[in-house]
Amino acid sequence: MQLGALLTRLSDETDAATALDALGDVVLLAQIQALGDEHDETPGEYVANASRRYAALASDEDWLALMTAIERAEDPGRAVIGKMLRWAIARDTAPAPVAGGCSCGSGGCDGHS
Repeated sequence: MQLGALLTRLSDETDAATALDALGDVVLLAQIQALGDEHDETPGEYVANASRRYAALASDEDWLALMTAIERAEDPGRAVIGKMLRWAIARDTAPAPVAGGCSCGSGGCDGHS
């Protein structure tokens, strides 16, 4: 599957939830459930929004790391999803520069689209 097609599929909450289940990482799932609760999102919504934020906000270094992970992975799709989710979790759990900030970049997030 091409990266663009994967990102498109992840934008659908149902496909995103299925992808999350396929990872089989209970620690990652627990983190996503907790962060989703904070942002009033289901796990599927969190995954879908995390992939959108990655596509829009990831640095060149983040993309290079992603491409390297894809090249080295037995399952490139799982590598992409895992990398994007861990990136989003790191941003969402980092101290916000302004009150109420999240990784969507809005600075005062009141939800995601």
